[in-house]
Amino acid sequence: MKKFDIPEYYKSSITGRIKESRKILDPRKKDFSPSVLDFGPVKFYIARHFGFCYGVENAIEISYKALEENPDKRVFLLSQMIHNQEVNNDLQQRGIRFIMDTDGTQFIPWEELNPDDIVIVPAFGTTLEIEQKLEGMGIEVQRYNTTCPFVEKVWKRSAKLGEENHTIIIHGKHNHEETRATFSHSASGAPSVIIKDIHEAEQLGRIIKGDLPVGEFYKIFDGKYSKGFDPGLHFDKVGVVNQTTMLATETQEIADYLKQVMIDLHGDDHRDHFADTRDTLCYATNDNQDATYGLLEKEADLAVVVGGYNSSNTSHIVELCERKFPTYFINAAREIVSPDEIHHFDYRNKKKVVSTQWLPKEGITNIVLTSGASCPDTLVDEVMLEILKYYPDALSVEELLHQMDIAN
Repeated sequence: MKKFDIPEYYKSSITGRIKESRKILDPRKKDFSPSVLDFGPVKFYIARHFGFCYGVENAIEISYKALEENPDKRVFLLSQMIHNQEVNNDLQQRGIRFIMDTDGTQFIPWEELNPDDIVIVPAFGTTLEIEQKLEGMGIEVQRYNTTCPFVEKVWKRSAKLGEENHTIIIHGKHNHEETRATFSHSASGAPSVIIKDIHEAEQLGRIIKGDLPVGEFYKIFDGKYSKGFDPGLHFDKVGVVNQTTMLATETQEIADYLKQVMIDLHGDDHRDHFADTRDTLCYATNDNQDATYGLLEKEADLAVVVGGYNSSNTSHIVELCERKFPTYFINAAREIVSPDEIHHFDYRNKKKVVSTQWLPKEGITNIVLTSGASCPDTLVDEVMLEILKYYPDALSVEELLHQMDIAN
């Protein structure tokens, strides 16, 4: 795996060291059990995999390089480079300006840009329409294109399905930058439709089988299908791809359901009508989700998940943790006010909330700790250190790491 040149302040002296130790002990990623940091009165279960992935480190390296190489030019990002407030704030403080918000709301009119400007394409990629617009303005798009290779892999798979006359069904959030980009690329070569979850997949299945009128398609999937889409024609052959950060189990459930629809309609000939695509989740999303299932095998009092509130992959980790633990989704350590108060994000209702009495008062406290793929490990370190302040009798980090070094 390539090593990226990212700022030192994103690198961790605690969890980063634990990650490196696990890589040495388990180079083939066979063990998804968490690392255990036992400080005495408080014990942390640290996910086997968490934090910056290949695509994020690649995007960070390119973005900071763009600033370094162009000190006398204006440098723009199409939208947030990744879904992490701390990283995006740092880039803005260094002079990068965002052209639009994550939902596509324009901050800077296209007319304000000129051919001398530097425009960075974020890790999520961008639509063909925006790419063509920039190129038409004389702006070099590919020089600082940070699109994640695993997102591009989905685009290539979609193109292949289109060449085979399949309709592309995209499992994703239709207003997410990555899904908008994937839809733009897939729709350029094949009929395409976006579905959010198994409920929408089942509605689609009923339309395909004729249990719902064809006209319902246009109501249910308004704004989520490609131009000229004809549900009476375009569901003869289908293939499923996804936004790379969706829950793998949900994507598989959707694919299995739609495959069964084709079996019901076409019997033994269903293989000609349904493309058994390999899962298009990125490796980091798979690893992080598998590591979260490893956390769920432990007994703990609570879970803390660190990451950007608009991060899809982080919200899915929160969703998994909530199946077993009281879970607090925070952006950074500053949201931990005291042992009795924590500010966190309710991702289901999209709002900040305040919880009290969140840390147990008696006995040994067991805490699950992890983060999303767009979160710097240093933020996880800071959260751990903040919590440790409330346990004055705990071992110091240096003492614990020394013990771990001796044990290894």
